[in-house]
Amino acid sequence: MRKAYRISVTKEKNQKYAYNVYVPDFKIYTEGRDLADAMYMARDAIGMTIMVREDEGMLIPEPDSVEFEPESGSIVTYVDVDTEEYRKKHDNRAVKKNCTIPYYLNAEAEKAGINFSKVLQEALIKKLKPQK
Repeated sequence: MRKAYRISVTKEKNQKYAYNVYVPDFKIYTEGRDLADAMYMARDAIGMTIMVREDEGMLIPEPDSVEFEPESGSIVTYVDVDTEEYRKKHDNRAVKKNCTIPYYLNAEAEKAGINFSKVLQEALIKKLKPQK
């Protein structure tokens, strides 16, 4: 699901990262080398925060759910985050699955040096046709 969250971007002087970013709905900070990097980092921070909150069963705030007063001279704008795409791209952890197959298939596959995990992944991709 794609949502647009408000961010406040403040230009810093004499710092390694020239832009500080605050995301009020999540009360999180990040930073970027330039304005484009700051917006990219904001999108990444929001995506990661949402993914962790979903995994932990925590509330995901709606955009603009928090009142805030931006710093003087800050740029207030929005970044969009597609949470489903973010999870597909960043949540590649392996999950162990147990399955049962006939003994003769197991014996033949082991003799042939078949990687069971790879075969299962390929079969699921072929069956589900997920969009990357």
